[in-house]
This record gives sequence, C-alpha cells and structure tokens, in this order.
Amino acid sequence: MDSAAGPLRVLVFGATGYIGRCVTRELVARGHGVVAFARERSGIGGRSTPEQSRVQLGGAEVRFGDVSDPGSIRAEGLRGEHFDAVVCCLASRNGGVQDSWKIDYQASLHTLEAARAAGADHFVLLSAICVQKPDLAFQQAKLQFEQALMNSGLRYSIVRPTAFFKSLAAQVEPVKKGFPYVLVGDGEGASCKPISETDLAAFIADCLIDSDRQNRILPIGGPGEALSARAQGELLFELSGRKPWFVRVPVALFDGVIALLACLAGVFPQLLDAAEFARIGRYYACESMLVYDAERQCYDAAATPSTGQDTLRAFYARVLRDGLAGQELGDQALFRHPDA
Repeated sequence: MDSAAGPLRVLVFGATGYIGRCVTRELVARGHGVVAFARERSGIGGRSTPEQSRVQLGGAEVRFGDVSDPGSIRAEGLRGEHFDAVVCCLASRNGGVQDSWKIDYQASLHTLEAARAAGADHFVLLSAICVQKPDLAFQQAKLQFEQALMNSGLRYSIVRPTAFFKSLAAQVEPVKKGFPYVLVGDGEGASCKPISETDLAAFIADCLIDSDRQNRILPIGGPGEALSARAQGELLFELSGRKPWFVRVPVALFDGVIALLACLAGVFPQLLDAAEFARIGRYYACESMLVYDAERQCYDAAATPSTGQDTLRAFYARVLRDGLAGQELGDQALFRHPDA
C-alpha cells in the first residue's frame, strides 16, 4: 500500500448510483478533491433532484450533464481542468440490450476519452465478476470496454465485484410478510460472496493508492463463506423467526419463456429487452458470482478474494428491523412479491 500518496483530484462518473455514491463519499472522507458528474434527475425513476444529489454527495463538487454526450462531459464535467484520476461507476439501469451498449460500453468510452483529455493517468473501473462468462448484452458491453481500457495506455484498475447486498434484498420484505422464498431449481446452482457497498467503496478507493491494484483485473467479494440462494433464504428465515418455506421455479420455465420471447422478438422488436431480462434472470439463478476457473470449467470460492467486515447476516438483520431504505432495487428487482 502506497500510503504516503497525497490527496488526488478525482472525477467520478456514475456518482449517484448505488456504488458510485458510496465511492464518492469514501473519496471525500479520505481528503481527495472529488468532482462528481451526474444526471440532473438521478436515482430510481429519476426521483432525486440536483439539490438532493448535492446533499447525498456532501463534500464533493457535483456537476450535472449527460454521460452519453461527449460535449456535455467536456463542457460540464471537465471544464478544461486537470484530474489525477477518473473513477467510472456507470452501469445500465436494467440490462436491456440497447441501454447496455449505450451506457456500459459507449458512455464508458466517453469517460475514458475524458480521462485522457483531463491528463489523468489512472482509470478505475467498476465492472462485474459475471463478465467472465459473457452470455448477456451488458456483460459483453462491459467486457469490450474493459479491453478498450487495457489498450488505452493509462494505468487501470478493473474491479469485478461479486453480488451486492442490494442484489440479494428482493425477497426480504416478502419473507418478512409471511410469503415463501422463491428458488430457481434447488437453490444450490449459484453461490456468491456478498459484498456491502461501503466495503466495496473502500476497496475501490484503495486502488488509487495501492500499486498492487493497478494494471490488474481485481475480482473481489465480501467476508465469509460463499452462500447459495438456498443458504441466503435459510438465513432470512432464521433471522425472521420463521420456519423455512421455499417455492421452487423450474429452470426449464426460464428456458421456455426465453425461447418464446426470442421468437416473438423477431416479429416484434419491442420484445427484445423482455427476452434479455428473462436471460438475465436465468443467468443469475444458474451462474455463481465467484472466480471462474476456465481450466477446470468451474467456479472457485476459495480463489475469490474477500475484503471488508460487513456480513450478509448483519445486513439482513438490519433491513428486517429497519426496512430497505437506501437499498431499493427499482428496475433490477426479480423476485419481489406484488404485495411486498
């Protein structure tokens, strides 16, 4: 760890997102000079006003513009100023095909161009561990941008986290209200090492000062053992004081829905994203968010690095008690009961 490094001037893209917000706060807390570039209406459904964004990102200078417009980034984000580093936390809102390529690749490419223009020599990218097996549009878009970054000549840190706590929160309220926990298959087909937004933000911030995390791809999970979907459900029932009650959805159901929607999308292009959302649901139900050993063709929990101290158990206990404020999934929710 190069702890002697002084404060840096950092430009953060995607600063009002779930992880970007925490990264911005972490960088500010460490004394860096942070400029946060954000949409004027941010958050789920664009509910947050510019003033609310400024409050959420207290200590950072918040500038508003459009990441899909290079001119907006130059005029409103860079303003002809120098930055030491750029942190990109952009992500498509729901994983739709067009939105994935627009944000996860093209807009991210605009931020890389901005880094060069600002004289930055280090670019930190929030990616995803699932790009190891890129079956989905957003994974392919992220992977293509990763390659562009590695070929850019800038120092880079590509952070590939496992599942966020937020991603595992969709069934908290249904279980709390007495509904069953929904499993795809037997619930043992996919595991992860969940990581909190604050632990991940600290890891990302450390990339700016730790030479061992530069010019590298960095898979990272949270503390503890890998947990399957069934283990997550059992944990929820234990903490809520309920007897486990699982409902299983066959994987074949996803396959049938995907095939039908893909066929219909050939005639009705507006269904293209619906087919992609079904693929996303199947992928997360069947593929682990762990390091993938290509030689052995399997996921390896032991090879998946861990960081931080926040546990899923503590997170579930807190949201069962206090609710999901700040952890809302919005368009990304998969198993959320309509009455929850």
